[in-house]
Amino acid sequence: MHLLKINWDPVKSIDLGFFELHFYSVMWIVAFVLGFQVTKRIWKNEGESNDSLDSLFIYSVLGIMLGARLGHVIFYQSELISEDFFSIFLPFSFKDGIRFTGFQGLASHGAAIGMIISMYLYNKKVLKKSVIWILDRVVIPVALGAVFVRVGNFINSEIIGKYTGSDFGVVFRQLSETEPRHPAQLYEASCYVFVFIILLYFYWKTKKSEQQGFLFGLFLLLLWTVRFFVEYVKEPQNIERADWLLNTGQLLSIPFILIGLYFMFFYKPKTELS
Repeated sequence: MHLLKINWDPVKSIDLGFFELHFYSVMWIVAFVLGFQVTKRIWKNEGESNDSLDSLFIYSVLGIMLGARLGHVIFYQSELISEDFFSIFLPFSFKDGIRFTGFQGLASHGAAIGMIISMYLYNKKVLKKSVIWILDRVVIPVALGAVFVRVGNFINSEIIGKYTGSDFGVVFRQLSETEPRHPAQLYEASCYVFVFIILLYFYWKTKKSEQQGFLFGLFLLLLWTVRFFVEYVKEPQNIERADWLLNTGQLLSIPFILIGLYFMFFYKPKTELS
């Protein structure tokens, strides 16, 4: 028995009779519920209304989920557009009959883009303050939510790591494997905990929340730097690009890192002319 070798073969869902509850879906629900509680504290601290908070939650859920789904399809599984179009938006596969699948295939890069767009619309329709002001605050609960999403990936035995070539690692029994792999999902989840703590610290304990764009930039820098380096121990999601120097996840992370640096050190908010 090797203490550093874990055989992973969990139950992925609970059959409730009328509905099959997937733990991956539960992790998304936990992410949104806890994120809402964190945002509630922030909104109270900023003196914003509960009505604007409720609207923010709706815009966030729709923006992140739709962006994550479309991001996965565009970046990783574009064949769905022609082969099974309606499965992009519905939790069913219509290829070779109708089959319930749940919402599978969600990309973090797409979620980030969806979040930014939804916050732009939210600000335009509801808060009418500043998109960057909103983003500086919502990235804190988003970082926390990312932790639970990656735990959900681990439960599903997806987005797996490469073989460790040693006795260390996780054997994903659901994939009918016998050799240990890097638990890349847990590497990411653990790092995202620290991203959340760092953002929380800068918001509550420093004056950086008053520097528009800094927290948003810090989030982009930290989160996608983590993603960039963890990709080295992940199996590539695009098989045809497996021999590239950098995989798709890394190539998509670089622009976010650069944008993060821009907002941290170079961004100057527009001031109203007197």
